[in-house]
Amino acid sequence: MEYQNILVELEEQIGIIKLNRPEVRNALDAQTLTEISYALETLENDEGVGVIVITGAGEKSFAAGADIRQLREKQPLDALIPGMSGIYRRIENCNKVTIAAINGFALGGGCELAMACDIRIAADHAKFGLPELNLSIIPGAGGTQRLARIIGKGRAVDMILTGDMLTAKQAEDIGLVSRAVPMEELWQNVKAKAEKILAKGPFAVRMAKLVINHGFDADMDTALIIEKLAQAVLFGSQDKKEGTQAFLDKRPALFKGM
Repeated sequence: MEYQNILVELEEQIGIIKLNRPEVRNALDAQTLTEISYALETLENDEGVGVIVITGAGEKSFAAGADIRQLREKQPLDALIPGMSGIYRRIENCNKVTIAAINGFALGGGCELAMACDIRIAADHAKFGLPELNLSIIPGAGGTQRLARIIGKGRAVDMILTGDMLTAKQAEDIGLVSRAVPMEELWQNVKAKAEKILAKGPFAVRMAKLVINHGFDADMDTALIIEKLAQAVLFGSQDKKEGTQAFLDKRPALFKGM
């Protein structure tokens, strides 16, 4: 695919998807979402990529939400099509770790995009909000569900019903983002986080993400069974043998993802 609205870059084992519509604050129209989906699939299938970073061009906006002109034309049946929600679910279930590098406003669908990522790191001038009720709709790409799971039901209800925006510091304080850092240090922090994850056994990283995601909404007994089964698989892996032997040998492990 020839990308028009995003940039796709590689930096060693880090794949980068950059929303590139700064003139409209990186609004998420249908074309942009299609390109994100294709880029995600491409990077997910690239064995040389271990972490995928999603960010926005410029310093003003990560993503300012859905394209309102397109949203205005939506009909009832459109709400039932996976669309944005389906793409965000794919990001959440991606077999690579995803990091949102939030370089500015993350509003509506942009905030939902960030929440679909495994880890969120924000520039200190970034702002977060779900203002959909101002348009007499609700956050419909997973926002009502992911926000409550990330920051708690009470805070999520308050944020969604009022449409109030949070500063990056407020988002950090309530756990919506892992860190809020100066803009000039954003990529440095994102890269450091990615490199720390890339140093781990990739098979174990994938299993950890799977167990956390699938165990979170299960009852405790079911979640613990999922955890035990994943551990059993890892106990039989070559990487587990390499990791334990490297520890005993006091040398860096050479993981192969198997």
